[in-house]
Amino acid sequence: MTLPDQEAQWMLARRMRAQRLSHPAKNVTDLLKSVFALQAQDMSAARLAARARGVRSLDGPLVRTWAMRGTLHLLHEDDLWVVNLLGPTFIAAGRRRREQLGLTDELCERALPALREVLTEPLERAEIVNRLAEVGITLDPKSQAPAHLLAFAANSGVLCRGLDDTYRLLRIDCEPRGVDELWRRYRRAYGPATPDDFAGWSGLPKRQLKDLPDVEGEPAEPDGTVRMLGHFDTYLLGYRDRSAALAPEHAPLVQTGGGFLTPHVVVDGRVVAVWRRDGAQIAVHPFGALPDIADEVADLGRFLDLDARLTWV
Repeated sequence: MTLPDQEAQWMLARRMRAQRLSHPAKNVTDLLKSVFALQAQDMSAARLAARARGVRSLDGPLVRTWAMRGTLHLLHEDDLWVVNLLGPTFIAAGRRRREQLGLTDELCERALPALREVLTEPLERAEIVNRLAEVGITLDPKSQAPAHLLAFAANSGVLCRGLDDTYRLLRIDCEPRGVDELWRRYRRAYGPATPDDFAGWSGLPKRQLKDLPDVEGEPAEPDGTVRMLGHFDTYLLGYRDRSAALAPEHAPLVQTGGGFLTPHVVVDGRVVAVWRRDGAQIAVHPFGALPDIADEVADLGRFLDLDARLTWV
């Protein structure tokens, strides 16, 4: 994406506001009403994402389950309709791998009521495998079969994963909603953005993204906002084309493969540095001029309950 500099500045300012990075949320419910979901395969990273958006606690009506792109996200319980919307896409995409692992369609369908029977309390994966064996569903605990079966069950709306990494039954009470509603929520959380960005973020095939409605975003101006973002932060993950925020020559330092994002610093929406934590030391590698991040480092230290010390590398 190549835009005139001023146009890019205004676009990034709107994205920062939509992501609550320049307009902090009051609490986690307010945050998820705006950004829809937080990436959550790593809970420490999810907490850093909330901190950067003004939220210190993840206490609230949250559910951690597989959603966009078939990856773990934190959702408000009112938005669990997205599981039923996206689940069939990821179930179909995973069928071949399940069959390679001996997870036939027949076995998977038998496993769903079995999981409802054995998940009488939050359980770790190994205990679920043991209990399933007792009711006739035998899995090799050393293989990937348990993980893929549990992902199938999550995409079927049967179970979810707690913030403590245990599994528990899931109850979805939301009214069904369609792709148009997900597009509206996405545009409010990430706009300005394109249908191609939406396909990359959601994991939906482009054939399902027809005649998407117009969605207006809120205006915003560049205001010098500085934020230190962690692994897997949704700010960059929301776009297939990240070039407006992340210069191609710096992308290898941030996007290191497998969907992994190195912790990074954004100023007015542009990625200007990467950082890492080593104990109480916060080491920052700038791409150019040194960003003014003293306040952010101090806030990160308070959040992590440590005497954070900034060093440049």
